[in-house]
Parts: sequence; C-alpha cells; structure tokens
Amino acid sequence: MTLTKRVIPCIDVDVDENGDPAVYTGVNFEDLDYTGDPVEMAKRYNEAGADEFVFLDITASAEGRETMLDTVSAVADEVFIPLTVGGGIRTTDDIKETLRAGADKVSINSGAIANPDLIDRGAEAFGSQCIVISLDARRRYDEQGEHYERVDGESCWFECTVKGGREGTGIDAVEWAEEAESRGAGELFVNSIDKDGTEEGYDIPLTAAVCDAVSTPVIASSGCGSPADMYEVFTEADADAGLAASIFHYEDYTIQEVKQYLAERGIPVRI
Repeated sequence: MTLTKRVIPCIDVDVDENGDPAVYTGVNFEDLDYTGDPVEMAKRYNEAGADEFVFLDITASAEGRETMLDTVSAVADEVFIPLTVGGGIRTTDDIKETLRAGADKVSINSGAIANPDLIDRGAEAFGSQCIVISLDARRRYDEQGEHYERVDGESCWFECTVKGGREGTGIDAVEWAEEAESRGAGELFVNSIDKDGTEEGYDIPLTAAVCDAVSTPVIASSGCGSPADMYEVFTEADADAGLAASIFHYEDYTIQEVKQYLAERGIPVRI
C-alpha cells in the first residue's frame, strides 16, 4: 500500500506589542511581518483540507518561557486534523501539558538538544507517535561537520541551531537525526534556515540527506514557493510531508490547488 504524502500548513506564533498571540511570517527566521490571528487561521486551514496543522511558538525557547497553552487550546478547538505544537518544550511535564491542551504531537528542538534523554522519556511516557524532533539547520562550509553534501559545487554540512535559529550548536544535523530516531522520535521536522521564507524551493540536499539517513517519517519545511517545489521535495528528497506557510498565508495557492497539482503528477495525496 502506498502511503499518501501530506500537505501541512504552519503558523509561526509570537506575541504582538499588546501581548496578544499573533501569526508572523519572515525570511531566514528574521524580518517578521504580522500575518493574522492564530485561531482564525487554524479554522481556515482546517476547512481548506489540510492533512495536519503545525503551531510553532517561535520565541518561547529564546525567551525561556512556556508555550502559550491557552492559544493552543483555542486552536485545538478549531481543528479536527492532527495538531503539532512546538516552542519552549523542555520537560516531560511540558509535553504532558501541551498534549493536555489539545495537541496530538509536540515538536521539540532546543529542549532535546540540551537534554537528549527528553526524547527517550517522552517516547516512553506518551508514545513515539507524539514526539516530533525539529531540526533547525543551516549550511556550514568548513571542516567541523560529520556528513557532507555537494551544494552549488561546494562541500557543506548542516549544523543544528537552537533558540529559533539564533544560536549554533556545532551538532551535525544528519548525525542528530539518526540519534533522535534511535532514542524514539516518531517524526522529524526538517527546517532550513537558509531557505526559510525565501519561496525559492526546499533545501533538497538537506532534506534528502536526512531522509536517506533515517526510516522515521520526515516533514520537509522552509522555502516552498509553489506546488512544483512540493513536488520536487517529494520526488527528489523522498520527504513524507511538505510543510508550507507563506504560499498559503498570502493565498498564492490553496491547499486543494497544491494537492491537485501533485495528484496530476502521480503523487499520492488525500483530496
């Protein structure tokens, strides 16, 4: 049986100048522009035929605060598809409270890198299907990595970053993906800082390297500018799901238009 590829919209949530949750869209994790209300956008995407929905609190880790669970709960009330929530999750209690607020899965980046045992404990307590490990990776052209790819004629590796891409870790993203899988992660969420918000296509070398290294399902993120980009990441990198934000937020394409494009080219999707 062929598994269908998933099309997933994502909202990046921060607090606005009044302290209220708001969705922002940026480029390379910076230059954020106000995009809308998280609850209203969640409702819209649920009705539009999304396969899943991702809610990322983009400053919780950097600011050392907890995820905005009241907003997560309000979003969960509007979506009847799997909901993944990330940002500021550092302990098994954080996982428990986020799931209790209505999330089906949690996405963990900084907390897992700081304490890898969190993956083991989370998978054991709540099931691997609930634990998504997020890799916010950027290219580095030096000799400090473990796994190298040729990109535009140069050799590079991919470094994991934390705190919303603000800090490097020196950890090779492919090596970390393998470790996260071995510890019980049920899914990997691959974000490219170099491609984020550019709408120039996914980071195929990064995504393919991770997909080749693990058997765990991989969600490709960052850089989608058209249905053709999603087709490419499915066929060239073998990603299990394609996540996009800008093209849906700005209504360049609908979710159904993307799915129809993919279906017409032989990609199995849920229409």
